[in-house]
Amino acid sequence: MAGNQDIRDASETYSGFLSLLKWGTIVTVAVTALVVLIIA
Repeated sequence: MAGNQDIRDASETYSGFLSLLKWGTIVTVAVTALVVLIIA
């Protein structure tokens, strides 16, 4: 089994990934809306 430190590191990595995914989605939606407004 994985040690406590390995699990802690993996949890931090996963948490960071989810945070990046969340902010990336928000930025992508905002940029897409801006481009659509510019084109329209």
